[in-house]
Amino acid sequence: MWETLIGGLLGGVFRVIPEIMKHLDAKNERKHELDMQDKALEFQKLKGDQRVDEIGAQGQQDWNEGALDTLKSAIEAQGKHTGIPWVDGISATVRPIITYWFMALYCSAKAAIFMSAVNAGQVWHEAVKASWTSDDMSIWAGIINFWFLSRVFEKVK
Repeated sequence: MWETLIGGLLGGVFRVIPEIMKHLDAKNERKHELDMQDKALEFQKLKGDQRVDEIGAQGQQDWNEGALDTLKSAIEAQGKHTGIPWVDGISATVRPIITYWFMALYCSAKAAIFMSAVNAGQVWHEAVKASWTSDDMSIWAGIINFWFLSRVFEKVK
């Protein structure tokens, strides 16, 4: 009788073990499938982000090209003569007059800053250093480049 009971018990255990293995295998398979779907989702998200970046870069490039075309056509339109001497004369003096006016105001403001510093008791060479900054140098360099470097490019054309 014990042998029958032990044999039945062992038979049941050996019958359950494959079912447990199938269950564990199916669980691992489902986990693997979920991980693969997560990876696929992450890949699609990265792919979408990359596409959005590409679209943004293309849009920026298109905008830059349009802006350059607009600037080019504006510069060309400014350079065209009307054939009316007094209109062309006024047109030719606009940029120099604005430059002279700006420089006069700018120099006046810098002179006022310098004089205020000297009147406040600062030594003149320290007042010059305090009133003339790297920003001022950049402004002057931009103006000089505009007037003299643009002529080089015009001669190259």
